[in-house]
Amino acid sequence: MKVTSVGAAMLLLIVGNLIAVLSDALIKSVGNEVPIFQFVFYRQLSAVMILLPVYLLTKQSPLMDGFKWHAVRAHVWLTGATFMVTAISSLPLATANAIFYAAPLLMLPLAAIFFGEKLSAQSIIAAVMGFAGVLVIIRPNQIDWAALSALVVAITLAINNLLIRKLPKNQSVTHTLLMTNLAGIPVSLLLVLIEGETWDWSSFPVAAGSSLFIMIYAATCVLAYRSIESNKIASAEYSGLIGAVIVGFIWFGEVPDVFMAIGTVMIVLPLIWLSKRERKKQKREQAAKEHKHNHAPAA
Repeated sequence: MKVTSVGAAMLLLIVGNLIAVLSDALIKSVGNEVPIFQFVFYRQLSAVMILLPVYLLTKQSPLMDGFKWHAVRAHVWLTGATFMVTAISSLPLATANAIFYAAPLLMLPLAAIFFGEKLSAQSIIAAVMGFAGVLVIIRPNQIDWAALSALVVAITLAINNLLIRKLPKNQSVTHTLLMTNLAGIPVSLLLVLIEGETWDWSSFPVAAGSSLFIMIYAATCVLAYRSIESNKIASAEYSGLIGAVIVGFIWFGEVPDVFMAIGTVMIVLPLIWLSKRERKKQKREQAAKEHKHNHAPAA
């Protein structure tokens, strides 16, 4: 599957981010009741259990193709997953997600530096406004270890999304997600052993559900960022913030304050503006191509 338009890629990311909120909610539901590394290991193990049979049934390329970059992404993902449990367990769901959404902002300069992508004035304005919205939500005087953990998550998300470009183009999404989890299991298991807590398998179903939802989100990222330049669609990641507010209120009774409302508006409005602008630009380019084709001299 290949996404061919900016609008479709942004819609894919919006759906993925809303589903990712459900994964976060499951993590928060267990809170600090289970050892962190054990819970992260369960998530990876359940992901492999789900994905491996699918890969074996639809095998398209050797499992170890592109292993170097898969291994890098796997350990970046493992780092982010560990800090994510800490952040979500300690912060309101919407607040944690607001900080996670620094990821698209971080992707823009990283993509310009390492991939030579050109930043449009519109994408820069949207990123700055979105970042200002994040600051309004968390407020600098409330930054603590949990907030810093959430920021680490944002950094790992940005790096992982950009590293998708390094993966073999012919690999399926299933293959990519399988290797992201499989390559990180040895280190994940080592961390569990270092943690030294008694094994508690009662949290495995919750970890598996969380893993399933986050894999769906990761799949949307692979499809979207592999097809369209990140600076054109990264702001669509902000859409999950609305879902986080809703789920946090319904599931955990977390009532957003006025700063959350203002910050959300500051984040969402640039997203809508950028999306409409990109659609208009794409229509103009398509119309120009058709005009050129219709008026081309006959051979």
